[in-house]
Amino acid sequence: MQATGQRVVITGAGSGLGRELALRYAREGARLALADINDDGLEETRRLATAAGGWAFTQRCDVRDFSQLAALAQSCDERLQGVDVLINNAGIASGGLFWDLSLEDWDAQICINLMGVVKGCKAFMPLFMRQGAGRIINIASMAAHIQTPGMSNYNVAKAGVVALSESLLAELHPLGIKVNVVCPSFFQTNLLASYHGPDTQARDDMAKLLENSPISAADVADITYRESEADQFMILPHERGRLALEQKRADPQVIYDEMFRLAAKRVPVN
Repeated sequence: MQATGQRVVITGAGSGLGRELALRYAREGARLALADINDDGLEETRRLATAAGGWAFTQRCDVRDFSQLAALAQSCDERLQGVDVLINNAGIASGGLFWDLSLEDWDAQICINLMGVVKGCKAFMPLFMRQGAGRIINIASMAAHIQTPGMSNYNVAKAGVVALSESLLAELHPLGIKVNVVCPSFFQTNLLASYHGPDTQARDDMAKLLENSPISAADVADITYRESEADQFMILPHERGRLALEQKRADPQVIYDEMFRLAAKRVPVN
């Protein structure tokens, strides 16, 4: 290994934000464990990360399967002799009004976007506890705080990631293990490649929001790196997201009224 920086594990590293996070840490000389179900994407991320100054190995890993995450943790222990940063990034997009979403749509969201994070934390916990040090960065969303209509299963899953992160923040503090949670709004990425839901209109609306975002996945990765290193627990990359959350805390009804307005555009009325 030529790189001598932090030992960093990233799930969902085959594309999008996961890839940009890998490149950001690679520029700091990180040693990377890259995981995804997209083998070709993983190899491309490994190549780019190496060119950027890091060192990386790849391992196919489906975050729905705890045994695969446990195997990833074991590989990190053997090949990196530990882990400094675990980034639970793997996730899928979704959309649809509540009565149109199937239980299978709910299962997919909870299983990947929430339980994938729970299982990632669980799989690496023995290693972190043995080290008595490390950092967990969970990728959530502003949807955890501002619940846009037509995304109930996604909103619930991401809110769960925030609640998990807040719980771990307190529980792991005495052990010397740090926790951060990242809550971006829409940004320029390939998130829709993983879209799972019945509502094509929601998918089209999401595509416009992604396209018109003022910041990119690389921007979100850079903010995540800098603010996590500064021990900022709740990382809010979008200014509009920060302002919306401040407004909700000051006067929730303003946000609810906006959600009513958005819902009125989506919900058919007889």
